[in-house]
Amino acid sequence: MKKKLSLPAQIAIALLLGIVVGLICLFIEGGPDFTTNWLKPFGDIFVNLLKFIVVPVVLFSMIDGILSMDNMKKVGSVGVKTVCFFLITTAIACVIGLVCANVFDGMGLFPHLSVEAAEYEAKEFGGVMATVVAIFPTNMWQSFSAANMLQVIVIALFFGGAIMAAGEKGKLCRDIVTSFYSVIERLMMFVISLAPIGVFTYMAWVVATQGPEILGSLALVLLCAYIGYVIHALVVYSAAASAIAKVNPAKFFKGAFAAMMFAFTSTSSAATLPVSKECAHELGADDEVAAFVLPLGSTINMDGTAIYQCVATVFIASCANMQLTIGQMVIVVLTATLASIGTAGVSGAGMIMLAMVLETLGIPVAYIGLIVAVDRLFDMGRTCLNVTGDISCSLCVSHMEAKKLQGKR
Repeated sequence: MKKKLSLPAQIAIALLLGIVVGLICLFIEGGPDFTTNWLKPFGDIFVNLLKFIVVPVVLFSMIDGILSMDNMKKVGSVGVKTVCFFLITTAIACVIGLVCANVFDGMGLFPHLSVEAAEYEAKEFGGVMATVVAIFPTNMWQSFSAANMLQVIVIALFFGGAIMAAGEKGKLCRDIVTSFYSVIERLMMFVISLAPIGVFTYMAWVVATQGPEILGSLALVLLCAYIGYVIHALVVYSAAASAIAKVNPAKFFKGAFAAMMFAFTSTSSAATLPVSKECAHELGADDEVAAFVLPLGSTINMDGTAIYQCVATVFIASCANMQLTIGQMVIVVLTATLASIGTAGVSGAGMIMLAMVLETLGIPVAYIGLIVAVDRLFDMGRTCLNVTGDISCSLCVSHMEAKKLQGKR
């Protein structure tokens, strides 16, 4: 009997095939249109299926995880560790992004584009407190239908805590959650099995339609951002998993590969959640901790975005004939780190964060128009990095909680 290819292997093959087909279509008349009209829709169907199960997966996995912990103090402990992990790594990501960008700029590798053609209208940001208020839902069903993940997380926390507090009277609700989650897991496995189709179709479409932009004047800016992404994944995430969770880098990246590649092609941390959960489980993360950390991370972890906006800031400043001082760079790190909290769960958070940083430095926000055309290419890498960070965090927090439990015995 032939051994079936593992999901990571299937996704890797689909990724390579997608690149090959995309390159072929790029040089065939009508090829890019073919990928847009006939291949991309299948990727869209797959992503729609993932988004369809994201809310029930997050809701029931988080409630089940909270009930499994059976202790609100442990829930609080996991939450604090998770938020601290993401804040620290986001600050490090900003530093890595600025170093890479300044090296490229110092070597004269960044193109000097005309800022006169730049046009971009920033989305309005209501402020940190407005975002905090918006976290708390006014209508549970509206939160579900809008797939507002921060609100879904808050709902899960409230219900999980309430069922736990109800004790014996809440037993029926416990059983219902466990039963529903078992069904959702089965559905999730079926949808995940379709991942190679989604990866192939999206990759072919991206290469065929975005190929000219990759080869254009912004290639070196993209390269700079991707070098930052790779350094952060190797130096911070795999090192943290190795030092704290005792998972060697080779095993870590092999285990996280499926989620990383799907995040890369779909550009959605939330849609990648089911795959991330499977990867975290395979790597040895505690299921109840991963059920809490991964949904939270998919919403608030913006390390990839932090690197992107630091590279973009230095590039845009260079085009505007501005040389950032050390003091201004420190402001970029602080603003970007705080903005990652303030814009959590906000649509188009990456651009809002970049607009906030530019405004702080006195650079016209309209200059974002210089790079907005290839934003999806930046987005692929930053989403991949964010998902890698979510898995690393789930491993680290799982290990810390297990060590804490052993210390009490």
